[in-house]
Amino acid sequence: MQTTYSVEGMTCAHCAASVKEEVSEIVGVTGVDVDVDSGAVVVSSDSTLDTATVDAAVVEAGYRLVS
Repeated sequence: MQTTYSVEGMTCAHCAASVKEEVSEIVGVTGVDVDVDSGAVVVSSDSTLDTATVDAAVVEAGYRLVS
């Protein structure tokens, strides 16, 4: 299953790496692709993820989800 989230505030490869690292630690996540230019974070997972869990990981990285 793939879900795309929009993240605000990422401006460089380091930003993308931070978000990818935190989101990858969520149980059930099998892959994370980050596009800094668009702010898109595509998360592959075994099952549906709770948006609050993804948001918490993004906040831990220093950014925030936008709707």
